[in-house]
Amino acid sequence: MNTNWQYFPRFAPAPQHLIDTVSAFERVADVIGTPSNQLSSNEVLEAVADGLEALSYKVERGKTRAEKIYRPVLYGKDGSIDKAFEVDAWQESTGTIIEVEAGRAVINHQFLKDFFEACVIQDAKYLVIAVCKAYKPASLKTPSNDFEIVSTFMDTLYASGRLQVPLQGVLIVGY
Repeated sequence: MNTNWQYFPRFAPAPQHLIDTVSAFERVADVIGTPSNQLSSNEVLEAVADGLEALSYKVERGKTRAEKIYRPVLYGKDGSIDKAFEVDAWQESTGTIIEVEAGRAVINHQFLKDFFEACVIQDAKYLVIAVCKAYKPASLKTPSNDFEIVSTFMDTLYASGRLQVPLQGVLIVGY
């Protein structure tokens, strides 16, 4: 199984740290690759976590507050954090957020929520969204290629020139 990726903006080459991030997904492609595997996003994150941690990412390892990763959005009195968003993984040195999605990526527009949140997180510079290449819920006759759908959306967003994206880059990974 192969892993696909597309970096935006398309006029710039993907930075090396993001290419290394893709390699972490490629190393576990036999476990996470679709359509033969239909894992939850938490199961995909668990499979790739060791590889991401080897790249200095802090990775969500559970559902308790202590195991989650929060990035600040708004600050209040005395420097307290008034608003923060949860992310699946965070690399401090590059300002890179990773969000791993499975079935909800396109059907529930989760990728748009991930994109919005990364845009307002104060120290975010890069966003990686990992999505299925062949998501096959019982309700669909043929698998949905979420990688192509999300990539086309991002391509449209960047090509239109109507929005100024506050991130240096967005990487879509299809597993």
